[in-house]
Amino acid sequence: MRYGEKHTASICRTIIAAAVLLCALPGCGGDKKEIVGAITNPKEVSTIFSRDVTTLISDSGITRYRVVTKEWYMYEQSDSPRWYFPKGLYIETFDEDFDVEAFIEGDTAIYYKYKRLWELKGDVRMANINDERFFTEQIFWDQDKQQVFSDSTIHIERGDRIIEGKGFLSNESMTKYKILKTTGIFPVEKRETNDSVRKDAPAMRQNNALKYAPQDRLRPIPDSQAAERNPAS
Repeated sequence: MRYGEKHTASICRTIIAAAVLLCALPGCGGDKKEIVGAITNPKEVSTIFSRDVTTLISDSGITRYRVVTKEWYMYEQSDSPRWYFPKGLYIETFDEDFDVEAFIEGDTAIYYKYKRLWELKGDVRMANINDERFFTEQIFWDQDKQQVFSDSTIHIERGDRIIEGKGFLSNESMTKYKILKTTGIFPVEKRETNDSVRKDAPAMRQNNALKYAPQDRLRPIPDSQAAERNPAS
């Protein structure tokens, strides 16, 4: 055998040995299929990935939302463009005076870009300016209809009662809502509040919405991350 043939045979044996070694590693079969699948379907590969994001989002040219998340994947080339938040999402909504109307937080979330629809799942928590708290497992927020809705079990804590039910429909600020099927109403000792101050002082109304928000979500927005994103674009 000539030198060239020996050299070629040596390379072939090296490649075969490497392939055998890789397939012998734990998890070779399942993990390999997932990687190949992602590569052969480029539309389902995220086009943008951001970590530890705190930013503002505008709607129709007006800043309406503040978003805090640990991981943000954007699938802009997908047949169904979406944003994915696998490690949780926290959103504040603002009124025309830039005061916080409500907050909503979930363990995972998806934003469907064409539908302008948000879906939050897991341990979903919300609060409004009326000092009311909402707990459920899944919630949808339709930006075009300006509605929040759910088919899941809902638990609402108010100043004078606890309400439980199934199915929920509300406006974006969570101040006008109805439970589709009430399963229980439980009176509680009413907390003292000053309604006249609440109505006249926007700061007091905003504090009610933020009272139950996680403290690590309330940090100021750094200048480097304050660029507004427009979900309608």
